[in-house]
Amino acid sequence: MRGFRWPPPPDGGPRTWGPGPGAPRTGRPALPDPETELVATPHGVRLERLVTGAGDPVTVFAHGLGNGIATTRPFGSAVVGRKIFFQFRGHGRSDAPPGPWSYLDLARDLRAVADLGNATRAFGASLGAGALCRLLADSPDRFERLVLLLPAVLDTARGPGAWQRLTDLLDAVSTGDASAVADVVSLELPPPVRNTPAGWAYLRQRLDQLLRDGLAPSLADLAEQAPLADVGALAAVTAPALVIGCAGDDLHPVYVAEQVAAALPHATLHVYDRPGFAWTDRADLRERISTFLNA
Repeated sequence: MRGFRWPPPPDGGPRTWGPGPGAPRTGRPALPDPETELVATPHGVRLERLVTGAGDPVTVFAHGLGNGIATTRPFGSAVVGRKIFFQFRGHGRSDAPPGPWSYLDLARDLRAVADLGNATRAFGASLGAGALCRLLADSPDRFERLVLLLPAVLDTARGPGAWQRLTDLLDAVSTGDASAVADVVSLELPPPVRNTPAGWAYLRQRLDQLLRDGLAPSLADLAEQAPLADVGALAAVTAPALVIGCAGDDLHPVYVAEQVAAALPHATLHVYDRPGFAWTDRADLRERISTFLNA
């Protein structure tokens, strides 16, 4: 990756590598990769895990499809207590057992990590929110507080746009071509951020992880599935929940966030008015999540 120059470094951005003077001088650089561990689970799938912080409460963080620990860590930056980040099967260094996989399999991954770490609170982003809903359908009182960020699907499978984006990412990663992967990953960034130092740092971090660890082809099966057959399964959930949606996000339709909030008996819904809020409204999002989880 040291010779990679796509897209061109932005004005004022990094032109040398590493954390020294060539690092981004404006914006927030991506968090460095921490030392993680592989943990055995009762269902026989080893999962990559990172534990930070200390004390109570303990919060488990579940990432989105094709993402992982590095992209989830910023959401917990102001959350107190111990924080457990992990990679679902097929992501990072976690095992990729024979497929096909379902949201029930993801819920087992999430439950195992939460149980091993005695987590009492849970955060799920996109795919992670779906896995969390599937877990809650079976164990409605498992957690004391919940945050569901940009849920993408609940009782109906994702649309063709989401399926195509995932297919494009899996195909690009399978080639090992950094430029092809960059073409797809850059779409995760709002246009104003793509040619900035912070956007460049994020892109490089994502490419480093995806080209090093890959993504399991069985993840494609999830694009045609939904976590629940009946949203009524969430009616018994006892925990307060914060559901965060976004208007205009085609991959995470706002109606799904509204549906999740309506299905959870003690949910508060917040909707951002434009995509890319994790970049443009970072401070507000950070405070919103931490204030809710730290209560």
